Amino acid sequence: MAKNCARGRPVFEFKPVIWDNGMIQQLPLPAGDSVGGALAINDEGQAVGISGTCTPFNQNLGLYVKDSHALLWQNGVVTDLGNLGGDGGFGGNHACAINNYGQVVGHSNLAGDTAFHAYLWNKERGMKDIGTLSGDFASLALGINDAGVVVGASLDPNFNSRAFLWENGEMTDLNNVIPANSELYLQQAKSINASGEITGVGANGAGELHGFLATPDRSGERE
Repeated sequence: MAKNCARGRPVFEFKPVIWDNGMIQQLPLPAGDSVGGALAINDEGQAVGISGTCTPFNQNLGLYVKDSHALLWQNGVVTDLGNLGGDGGFGGNHACAINNYGQVVGHSNLAGDTAFHAYLWNKERGMKDIGTLSGDFASLALGINDAGVVVGASLDPNFNSRAFLWENGEMTDLNNVIPANSELYLQQAKSINASGEITGVGANGAGELHGFLATPDRSGERE
């Protein structure tokens, strides 16, 4: 019988899968992990996601899991991407997105599990901490395009969030490069395409959340 992850609620173990040509293929998990999820896939069929053990409901993920491992699956083989020193007990060790060159972004706990940082991973160099915006303690990398430009969110000690763009080793607050009369404060940048267009979530002066599309203009700013 499958283990109940939700302690009395009808939520049982869940596994990562890929759907291809009308067939569902279950993906393997690292030894010792019982649950996981595949969260993103590229044009080469490489998928990324998380695995771990059953826990009470994880609000960050919307799943009953402690996300201990950031994973890459290729041709049915799983690779643990490693971590930045923590075991996933706070923000989690999480692979969020992958581009068509196999570069992976996500976030990982630091040693001591009191903070988590955005990372960029590739096969040659492994996992690289890309830091936070000035004054912040945590960050999340949520999207990457084929040029290796990363977007996400940086959080201050009170978990107030601001959207960032990371390119060529430099992290930029997107609120500093949009028009000064913008009605939104950009909180999370979730995705970036090959043209540099960014989508995400921002808040207006009343605290209402809205989706945004930020488009590069000829001067290099975004509108």
